[in-house]
Amino acid sequence: MAANKSGDMEVDQSDKKNNEVANVEELPPELLIKHPLQNIWTLWYYENDRNRSWEENQREITSFDTVEDFWGLYNHIKAASELRQGCDYSLFKKGVRPMWEDEANKHGGRWLINLEKKQRTLDLDNFWLEILLCLIGEAFDEYSDDVCGAVVNIRNKGDKIGVWTADASRGQSVMEIGRRLKERLNIPQKVIIGYQIHKDTMNKSGSVTKNTYTI
Repeated sequence: MAANKSGDMEVDQSDKKNNEVANVEELPPELLIKHPLQNIWTLWYYENDRNRSWEENQREITSFDTVEDFWGLYNHIKAASELRQGCDYSLFKKGVRPMWEDEANKHGGRWLINLEKKQRTLDLDNFWLEILLCLIGEAFDEYSDDVCGAVVNIRNKGDKIGVWTADASRGQSVMEIGRRLKERLNIPQKVIIGYQIHKDTMNKSGSVTKNTYTI
């Protein structure tokens, strides 16, 4: 009897596997194929450890190049609003480091969105996700090549999100990226966002960097 039971179990397991294979084969082709992105993107994480240098604190987490891999990553990491004070997430095209000095960034700047403390629970995660989707979905159309990446800074005084572009001198491209960004985030027209050149941020004498463009 024991042998028969064991044999029955083997048959049941075999049937189960065959059914699983059959079910996969029955799926439409579009569900079996991953959807490639136009660019490969890299997620970075920054945690402020005073015993390490800034570059050592900036850690490359992983890269992805499909829609499915993006969602697999996004759904398994902490939301931006759950990060500790002083931490950052950055998403940049592969090969571009989230720092002003990088060759791809050094002539550029960023559209900066400043959030009040109360917006961490209301807007931060929605804004950050929408910006990520804009990046990987090339939502800036012909100006998408000028976009390098985006950074979210979690800070005690108020969080910030910056969308970085490659060349601050390309005024039309910078302005169009800003317009589309503001539109996608549903930021009211009366709320002004500014574009700051990285070089000005590095050389600022006070706590505030001037805006080269506003929208």
